[in-house]
Amino acid sequence: MLHWLFEYLDKNTSLPGMRVGDYISFRAAAAIILSLLIAIMVGKRVIRYLKRKQIGEDIRDLGLEGQLQKKGTPTMGGIIIIMAVLIPVLLFGDLSNIYIQLLLISTIWLGFIGGLDDYIKVFRHKKEGLNGRFKIVGQVGLGIIVGTTMWQSDQIVVHEKHYDKYTYTITDERSGDVVKYTEERVISTTPEKSTETSIPFFKDTTLDYSQITGGNETLAWFFYILVAIFVITAVSNGANLTDGIDGLLTSVSVPIVLVLGILAYLSGHIIYSDYLNIMYIPGSGEMIVFAAAFAGALVGFLWYNSFPAQIFMGDTGSLTIGGIIAVFALCIRKELLLPLLCGVFLVEALSVMVQVAYFKYTKRKYGEGRRILLMSPIHHHYQKKGIFETKIMMRFFIVSLLLSALTLVTLKIQ
Repeated sequence: MLHWLFEYLDKNTSLPGMRVGDYISFRAAAAIILSLLIAIMVGKRVIRYLKRKQIGEDIRDLGLEGQLQKKGTPTMGGIIIIMAVLIPVLLFGDLSNIYIQLLLISTIWLGFIGGLDDYIKVFRHKKEGLNGRFKIVGQVGLGIIVGTTMWQSDQIVVHEKHYDKYTYTITDERSGDVVKYTEERVISTTPEKSTETSIPFFKDTTLDYSQITGGNETLAWFFYILVAIFVITAVSNGANLTDGIDGLLTSVSVPIVLVLGILAYLSGHIIYSDYLNIMYIPGSGEMIVFAAAFAGALVGFLWYNSFPAQIFMGDTGSLTIGGIIAVFALCIRKELLLPLLCGVFLVEALSVMVQVAYFKYTKRKYGEGRRILLMSPIHHHYQKKGIFETKIMMRFFIVSLLLSALTLVTLKIQ
């Protein structure tokens, strides 16, 4: 909204400095500062309100050290994250941008599903919360919305770059020799609807989903919708499983969001995208405003969520965080990078699947179930081994930083 106000004032008044609203860097910086302040200032009031209403977490005794002391800690803190994201984006983002619209819809959509789950747990006193099938239906619904929008929207295109050879000479100051150099430069681009996505680690290589469907573009887009459904469901559930220790999901997600913001900015800039040999996606640079607000909201929430947590985010926050990360990656055609970038989510989800599968297998074969881990997800395994949860959180955060750095390194490898 302020983006449009700055634009109006720049065109219709002589006030100095009004062009500042045109700069994504300024709006991203303003968004991250505002989101951080909102999370810290609003968070205190939300915690007081939830305590007054006795909206606390009902903790099951799983035999973990310090677990029962957390009983009664306010939950549904994901509301703080959602507010701290939405307000700065609505103020500083370009609301006509289709990618911003998709991210806003995703935030509200998954926030509602997660909030409904927390509401059933807290107010209806049903530990199971929202039936898992309804969660899946909600995630599938969002996948259909995102995939269909990517297919049908005229604003969502990938620009094919056209090159021409450029020759220039350099004179050596010492010898006086004239050396000729020839390089290719982008002279024009052509917008086209595409089902292409980036393949990490390989130069000049993309995966076009139409190749899988035998060149049929309509089938390719239907296949793409299935990919969107899978990515959103997998990442949001992976984030949900990671949320089990004070500050764990919040801290792990910050580097992921920042890397996605950097990739969006680079993809939306023709010079940078050409230099790094990545897909040029016009309009995607605007997403860095959302990424900045999202990162600020997470850091601000960590103010209260770090050990000992004064509030839990609940499914209101965890499903939303995972879903936003998935949609973000889909928008910038980097969904194949998610297993690396979101490696912590992947390991958490795999630890549960392997534990359950092995337990069922051994129960069927030996008559009693056996476990590979002391407890799943894997962060609880380390708790069972006696490692204090703040150390687990910091180590997982360091792993997430490492994976985020490796993700950025792929830009130079390809």
